[in-house]
Formats: sequence, C-alpha cells, structure tokens
Amino acid sequence: MERIVCGWCQSQNDVGGTSCWACGAPLDQSAKVTDSGWAEAPKLRDLTEFKFSQSSCQIEGEIVPVAELALAQGDSVYFEHHVMLWKDSETPLTAMNTGGGMRRMLGGMPHIINVAHGPGRIALSRDATGEVVVLPLHPSMEMDVRGHAFLAATHSIQYSFVQVKGMVNMLHGGQGMYMDRFVTAGEQGLLLLHGYGNVFQKTLAPGEKIMVEPGGFLYKDSSVQMATVQQNVRTGMMRHGMYLAEMTGPGRVGIQSMYVHHE
Repeated sequence: MERIVCGWCQSQNDVGGTSCWACGAPLDQSAKVTDSGWAEAPKLRDLTEFKFSQSSCQIEGEIVPVAELALAQGDSVYFEHHVMLWKDSETPLTAMNTGGGMRRMLGGMPHIINVAHGPGRIALSRDATGEVVVLPLHPSMEMDVRGHAFLAATHSIQYSFVQVKGMVNMLHGGQGMYMDRFVTAGEQGLLLLHGYGNVFQKTLAPGEKIMVEPGGFLYKDSSVQMATVQQNVRTGMMRHGMYLAEMTGPGRVGIQSMYVHHE
C-alpha cells in the first residue's frame, strides 16, 4: 500500500491526508529549505491535531501558540510547572523527582517538574511569541535541549540532564551549563519545544561542523558534539572575543531566531 513519508519527522501517513498524524506537519506543502541547508520548522495550521500513544495534541493559535493535550487513561506528560495554561478539574497532577539538587539550581535549571495523568485535558503555553516545535522521538533516540525550552514530553521519554563545560560563559549567567536530555527506549514518544521567533533545523553530515551563536541554539541530536570556542575578532588595534558553539555532526541541530534570557 502506498504511503506518504512526512518530510519533518519521517513518519508514514496514509495517502490523501493533509497533515502528518505524528507531528501535524502539512503533507500537501513542500519543505522550505534555505540555500545553506536550513529547513524551516513546519508552520502548523491553526487547530492542527496529531496523535501520540492513545492520546492526541492540538496546536491552537499562531502568535503565542498553545498545546492542548487530550490524555487517555494510562498516558501522561511532564512539563515545567509555570507553563500550564489550564486543565480539567479531574486531571490529576503529580511531581517528578528530577535529581541533581543544588547542581540544577546553580545551573539555572527548573527543579519542579509536574506530571499530568490521563484521562483528562490540559493546555500548555509559554509566555512568549514563537513556535511550538513538534518532535516525535522514535525508539532509541536521544535529544539534547537548551534549558527552559521544552514545553512537554510524554511518559515514554526518559528525562535527565547533561553538563556542557564552558557554556556558562557563552550564555551569560549559567543558562547553558546544563541541557535537558530526552531519551526513548523501545517505545516512540513525543517532545514539544518552544522556540522564540522562528525555528530552523539542519542535518549535519559526519564530521561536518557549524558555528552557532549560543543564544540561537535550541536543540540537537545527542550524536552532535558541542564544544565552546572563543573566536577573537580584530579591528585595527582593537580586539574582542566571541564565544561560539561549535557543532560537529552527524545529526540534527535546531536554532531559534530570537533569544530571551531567563534570570
């Protein structure tokens, strides 16, 4: 039977569908890619709905988008406590033990993460303009995400965090000392991120390098190596240093066009 492969998440869809069942990306539009190889994150149509496990998610609005999740019995999602917009009164909440203690606090990472359990509905949104980036994680995948960028992750995704040495200097105030790490095992999961401004993604070949301004970094496959590089810029007798993130493939790198500093 003929199938349509989603250009964003590579999920297979039935012929005749207009949006991907797994990420909501339009199937009747070609991907927009720049000459340098950066692909725009799909512009989801208002009220686009897609599936995960036995549940569904609908993206509402465009300027400050909202992710409304209809959770089935046995499904759950976790999220930073301040991103909840509303929930059904009967949707139970619990707290996740993130571990790390003082290290997380010193790294500027959230130390309270809530879990919403089905059945019931919950809506999540960050207080900023931008895009919801929908990333279905197939089994045995690992994704690293900058702090305060993830909107929600499903119960099938394991959560931890990793340290990036030297990144504290790059992101002024410690926001890059730790990154959230999301890992799937034998079951597919769904990861929702919020990107400020517009979001672009590039897939690096093995050994391919690219320099990213630290404020623009949003996410990467864990296979992409990330290092701190200080580049000196000279103008006559004057010299100043720039801290850049050197990304080395293979894997995907996601960037955002706008940076908001979190105190």
